[in-house]
Amino acid sequence: MLVDWALIGRAAAMFAVTNIDDMVVLAVFFGRAGRSRSAVARVVVGQYLGFAAILAASVVGALGANLLPEKAIPYLGLLPLILGLRAAWNVRRDRGSENAAAPEQSAGVGVLQVATVTFANGGDNIGVYVPVFALAGPDGMAGYAVVFLCSVALWCLAGWFFASRRAVSALLTRWGHVVLPVVLIGIGFTILIDGGAFGL
Repeated sequence: MLVDWALIGRAAAMFAVTNIDDMVVLAVFFGRAGRSRSAVARVVVGQYLGFAAILAASVVGALGANLLPEKAIPYLGLLPLILGLRAAWNVRRDRGSENAAAPEQSAGVGVLQVATVTFANGGDNIGVYVPVFALAGPDGMAGYAVVFLCSVALWCLAGWFFASRRAVSALLTRWGHVVLPVVLIGIGFTILIDGGAFGL
């Protein structure tokens, strides 16, 4: 079986271009996970689940099913916005307590949280992937999927690397519980505004 290096190159480039912003989110999540192996594993699993959902929606869309109407995509911004507001409320609630003075980094990292943010943040990618998948055909779609899923592992490794750098780690350890809701709320508003949700 011949390896289609051109397809691999296109798929890798497309993944990188459409997921650059996700690197920052991953670094924040890994920073929140700290040195807890179980929390780090939850971030990785959540990232894969979220991206698998994006792939599934893209494949279904390419096959002709209108799973996610184009007008609905901007409203995915509500998901990270709600998660961010919830995280901000938790920070406010815990202020002044012992946990606020020394926040447990791994406490707020859950598989579903990471998966939800990944899917919402990458919802606009579906619009990019669908036409490409439709033109690629079944074999091409399989090739893109394999490259994308391998790239997710590289993205997780890179996000963990940035979060584990001493300066970044110190910053996230001290301010991670504040940075996370800010990032999530920012992502939510960006998706809503860029997509023109609610007439914005």
